[in-house]
Amino acid sequence: MNSLHRRAFLSGTGLGMGAMAVNQLLTPDLFAQPGKAHFPARAKQVIFFHLVGAPSQLDLFDYKPELQKRDRQLAPESFFAGKRFSFLRGHPKLLGTPYSFRQHGQGGTWISELLPHLASVSDELAVIRSMRTREFNHAPAQLFFHTGQNRQGKPSVGAWVDYGLGSENANLPSYVVFLSGNTAGAGRSLWGPGFLPSIHQGIEFRSEGEPVLFLENPEQVDPVRRRRIVDGIQAMNQEQFAATLNPEIQTRMQQYEMAFRMQSSVPELMDLSDEPESVRKMYGDTNFARQCLYARRLVENGVRFVELYHADWDTHASQDKRLRENCRAVDQPIAALIRDLKQRGLLDQTLVVCGSEFGRTPMLQGDESPQRCGRDHHKDAFTIWMAGGGIRGGMNYGATDEMGYAIAESPVEARDFHATVLHLLGLNHEQVTFRYQGLDQRLTGVEPSRVIADLLV
Repeated sequence: MNSLHRRAFLSGTGLGMGAMAVNQLLTPDLFAQPGKAHFPARAKQVIFFHLVGAPSQLDLFDYKPELQKRDRQLAPESFFAGKRFSFLRGHPKLLGTPYSFRQHGQGGTWISELLPHLASVSDELAVIRSMRTREFNHAPAQLFFHTGQNRQGKPSVGAWVDYGLGSENANLPSYVVFLSGNTAGAGRSLWGPGFLPSIHQGIEFRSEGEPVLFLENPEQVDPVRRRRIVDGIQAMNQEQFAATLNPEIQTRMQQYEMAFRMQSSVPELMDLSDEPESVRKMYGDTNFARQCLYARRLVENGVRFVELYHADWDTHASQDKRLRENCRAVDQPIAALIRDLKQRGLLDQTLVVCGSEFGRTPMLQGDESPQRCGRDHHKDAFTIWMAGGGIRGGMNYGATDEMGYAIAESPVEARDFHATVLHLLGLNHEQVTFRYQGLDQRLTGVEPSRVIADLLV
């Protein structure tokens, strides 16, 4: 049977991709299958918040009374002598927080007045106040936090999770991304596959308009006709793969098939009309609130990794205005998501993470007035939090010194954070590898990495 006749046969008889796979006309591993965990997992899926630009941990989570006392005094010389910052110059002054803090929950977690909704679920949170990074500018630090490297070309943590575990729902992508505000400086590399097959990249969803761009069929193209078109293209792709053995052709075939399946599964999933009014009110009526509600629906339907980006938290000046606005935007929806997951029995199997690329200095930047002052980037100490999915809630891990400048106990590196995320999903970070450039590459690299055991239930 020549190639033309074979393509006509496949299209004309309606022999779809499922039958083709059964008949082994395609390679058996064409469609992403759930991977095998190395040991029993505490979490099945991840919801990952990245607050683009880096919120001030000293105004939200890391309460420092001594810094308050020394507000507007000259900073110790050791804070800046021989150190590199993005914008700080000369002899800066110290900046205490203008916001009140209270302890919340059984763990006595200090949380700022700017996050009252999150404070109400503090017993679900493990707050890590001892994160540090090597990078003090946004794009390389964002890459470092997501990939373990400060340059492009490495897979994101979401791509590694997808590669290690695969999908639980053949009709939805395993890795979904939502953007709120400007795209982060490092761009789409933050959810990119790097050297992994490109099927593992994050798929961008939208919370307004068409959920995925170009998902709908053009006019006069019904599902039956689309199925015939896809089958014909797949037959030609299979011929090319048989001739070249290029794995990216397999990826392209998976993407065509996934796109076809998503045409029916995604619109229904993204229709919030069936959500009770009380649930929608709990989340709020903003774009980011809808994204949080979509995140719950996605993990409820087997999506492995959902990442939500919220911008812009870069507060070199006018910190008070921007910090208040951003906290109002994320506080209620994130707390609602945690509460909703718990009510539905999903929090125990869903790891929720909220972090950023670095923190903010205890030194003042710019104008001294409360309305116009800000803080520069700070790589040596910042805060993230985790909840659900095997995390011990209501706890505080690590600490900074009395001024919030340096880590005083239990430092956490990005690779430790990554190792812990993989561990909660049942993956040994040393065994999740991919052969590239003659080496068995892994998310945590070659430096010593540890699972943060104290965080685990």
